[in-house]
Amino acid sequence: MTALNTVQDVSANSNATTGSSKSPVPVRTFGWIILAVMAAFLLNNYLNYWQGLPGVAPIFGGPVNGSMPILWSWVQLGLYALAVVLAFLHVGRTKPVTLREDAKRISDINAFLIRAAFWAVLIVGLVDTVISFLRVEGMLEGIVGADLASDLGRSHFRGGYVHMPLIALSVVIAAFTRTLGFTWLALLVVAAELLIVIGRFIFSYEQAFMADLVRFWYAALFLFASAYTLLEEGHVRVDVFYAGFNSRLKGKVNAVGSLLLGISLCWVILIIGMGGKQNIINSPILSYETTQAGFGLYVKYLMAGFLGVFAVSMMIQFVSYLMDAVADMRGEPGGRDHDVPAAH
Repeated sequence: MTALNTVQDVSANSNATTGSSKSPVPVRTFGWIILAVMAAFLLNNYLNYWQGLPGVAPIFGGPVNGSMPILWSWVQLGLYALAVVLAFLHVGRTKPVTLREDAKRISDINAFLIRAAFWAVLIVGLVDTVISFLRVEGMLEGIVGADLASDLGRSHFRGGYVHMPLIALSVVIAAFTRTLGFTWLALLVVAAELLIVIGRFIFSYEQAFMADLVRFWYAALFLFASAYTLLEEGHVRVDVFYAGFNSRLKGKVNAVGSLLLGISLCWVILIIGMGGKQNIINSPILSYETTQAGFGLYVKYLMAGFLGVFAVSMMIQFVSYLMDAVADMRGEPGGRDHDVPAAH
């Protein structure tokens, strides 16, 4: 009996090893292709509507953007092919990497992008509030001069020469920090709202930029934190049946959900929002759209961009989630309970 048990144990271990020894390369390649094609899509969107290139649509009989030669359409189409090739090369050079390791790397990249976005909305919000306050109180001209004060009253100038450098600074800061700042941004939203209440009911003072700042920060908190919430298993899940599944079946459910409900939704947002010059994300950004209030914040165009940041960050996180889910399906070690938030 002992010998028989030993043989059965060896056979079971062998079967488990065989079941989980299939190469994860196809799944990793698929995930990286999604990310690479998304990067090519964003780059082409910039080339189309900020640099006037024709886009890939003319190749397939679609409308031409701008006035540059159609030859550029093939160059832009080549960017997608290059993105796919780079994805294959990356996976080929990192074959020993496991699905969980790759999922962690992708999630870390996403954390950096979201961290940069949070620093951007924090710094841009504060600086734009100071400028708007000085304008409404008539002090801006005395500080920066009549010409610069006039320029700061134009959305294209303030967006291009104030907001964009601050966003670039935020990317640098994000490279040297390791906190996402969700708690602090939530606290700042409460503090900004409290200032509105105190100003209105105690000092009878209220300006449009004060409410704009609350909306600006709250929108960022809501949209940027979605990917972090997915990572931390914080989204609402209808788990009438899910809670009773084993780890492998949960992995299958999460993988299918990531593909059909997550990644597909993000592509819909990107294509509808950035598929043309007049689409809901591109149009406000291209025109540096502002609110109707003359002395409000000049950040409405950035709030339209929040939708793009949401779609990109969620796409990246869903790819990471997909790899982690497939690792659960394969029975790879290192998984965690998806019914509870991740431990910090």
